[in-house]
Amino acid sequence: MNALQRLLRRPFFIRLLHWEYWSFGAVYGWIYPVWVFLALRARSFFFFAASNPKIQNGGFLCESKKDIHKIMSPNLYPATIHFASGSSPDEVIRKLKENGFTYPLIGKPDTGGRGRGVKLLENENECEAYVNNTEIDFHIQKFIPYKNESGIFYYRWPGETSGHISGIVRKEFLSVKGNGKSTVRELLMKDKRSLLQMKSIHNMYGDYLGTILPSGEEKIMVPYGNHARGAMFLDDSRLTDDRLVSVVNSICKDIDEFYFGRLDIKYDNWEDFKNGKKFSVIEVNGAGAEPTHIYDPGHSIFFAWKEIVRHWFILNKISRMNHKRGVKYLTVKEGLRMFREDKEHSKKLNKMIE
Repeated sequence: MNALQRLLRRPFFIRLLHWEYWSFGAVYGWIYPVWVFLALRARSFFFFAASNPKIQNGGFLCESKKDIHKIMSPNLYPATIHFASGSSPDEVIRKLKENGFTYPLIGKPDTGGRGRGVKLLENENECEAYVNNTEIDFHIQKFIPYKNESGIFYYRWPGETSGHISGIVRKEFLSVKGNGKSTVRELLMKDKRSLLQMKSIHNMYGDYLGTILPSGEEKIMVPYGNHARGAMFLDDSRLTDDRLVSVVNSICKDIDEFYFGRLDIKYDNWEDFKNGKKFSVIEVNGAGAEPTHIYDPGHSIFFAWKEIVRHWFILNKISRMNHKRGVKYLTVKEGLRMFREDKEHSKKLNKMIE
C-alpha cells in the first residue's frame, strides 16, 4: 500500500470523499431553502406535526416508542416491556423473567435516533450494565432472529384507502468473513466502513479481535441496521410491486392514522414477507424519517437531494390535508420547546454510545 492509499484510508478522508458520511448540516444545508418555501406554503415552520396525528410531533422529533406501540397491533412488533428511567436492575430483570423473556434481548431508549443507545444484551450481566448506564426511559424487546432487515418508506394521502411505497433500503450488517489466516481486527482494517467503527467495535469485543476465523466463517460484528453504526444501505426500491404494496399498506393502516414515514422491518425471506409472513416491525419512523435508500454507495449527493426534496413535498401535502380537517400544527413556542428537549435528550443518548 503506497502513501496515497494509506492517506485515503484515514477516517477524515473516508468521510470527506464519501458523502454518505457527511454531517447532517453538510447534506441538508444546501436544500434548507426548499423547507422554508414549504413552510411558507403551509404558513407554519412546524407543519410536519400534522402528518401523523396520533404520534407526538408527527414523529419528527421526541416521539415516544411506547406511545407508538399503543396505536399498533401488538402482533406487528416484538414483545416489549417499557421501563421508566431510574428503574433498578433487579426490578427490570424480575419483570423480564416474569414475562418469559430469554437472552439475547435488545435494549432501546424510548426516544432514540440513529441507533444511539441500542444494544444487544447477551446475558443478565449485560442487562444490568445497560440499565445502570441509562438515564432516560427505555424498553427491552425480545430479539428477532431473522437475518434480513429493510426500511420501507410509505405514504398515504388522507382519505385514500391505499398508500404508496416511495423507497426501499436493504441493510447489510457490518460483518467479516474469515480466511483462516487473518485476525478479526486485520479483516476489519481492510474495509473502510469498518475502519470508522473500530473504536466502538473494540469496546464491544476487546481481545476477541485477535481471533482468527476459519475460512468461510462469517461473523456479524454490529447487529444493528443503522447507517451510523456501520450497516451498509442498498437501494432495493426496484422490488416494489403490487403484492408488497398490499402487505405494507395492511401494516400501516393497522397503525392509527399513520400517513407518512418509514418502517424498519426484520424478516426471514422476501417472498414470505410479501405474503405477510415471518416478519416483525422493529421501528416506526414518522415525519422525521429519511428516505434511507439515498445512502446506497452508488448514489450521488444530487440523487439524495432529489429524493429528500421529493419526500418533503409529500410530507407537506399530507400535513396540509390533515390541517384542513382540523389537525393542528405546532405553535412556535411548542416547536422551539421540541428542539430544546431533543437537544437535552441527545446529550443523554450520546453518553450511551459505546
